[in-house]
Amino acid sequence: MIALVLLYVGAVLALNGLWLLGYVQDREIGIINVFSGGIILVAAIIAMVLGTLRDDFTFIVFGAQVLLFSFTYLWIAYNRYVDVDGRGLGWYSLFVALTAAPTAALTLADADGATWMTWLGVNWAAWAVLWFLYWVLLGLQRPITRIAGVVTLLVGIGTGWLPAYLLLTDYLTLPT
Repeated sequence: MIALVLLYVGAVLALNGLWLLGYVQDREIGIINVFSGGIILVAAIIAMVLGTLRDDFTFIVFGAQVLLFSFTYLWIAYNRYVDVDGRGLGWYSLFVALTAAPTAALTLADADGATWMTWLGVNWAAWAVLWFLYWVLLGLQRPITRIAGVVTLLVGIGTGWLPAYLLLTDYLTLPT
């Protein structure tokens, strides 16, 4: 399930980066955010149900963590069709950044040299920075659209699309 989630995180982040850079229209970007947010929402619900049925807390944690992404994308889509300035999403982004930062630190501390866990910890750090940039851009209304766009595009490729592609084509395998 992680490859599926990462594939759509990569797609939506890359396209949102291009949108912030002015290469995709406002109304057009909504569809990838709805689709990705919906796919990730379904994955989160399935993981949490499986975790409950199997009494496996790791599934529940996975579901809770990916809901942070799902809700972000659904909120972005919503904002494309209503007359708002995005500050609410910006402040939500601060909440997520403050959740992602210690998640990164804890994941790295627990990695114990394991490649997958180290990679995941670095990803959480990148996502924390990205959500922090969204807080600055939207919550504080600072003019950093170009920086946020470039970082979003790069983070989408590096933390989402590329690892998902490698997982889906069996060039990368997860520890069991």
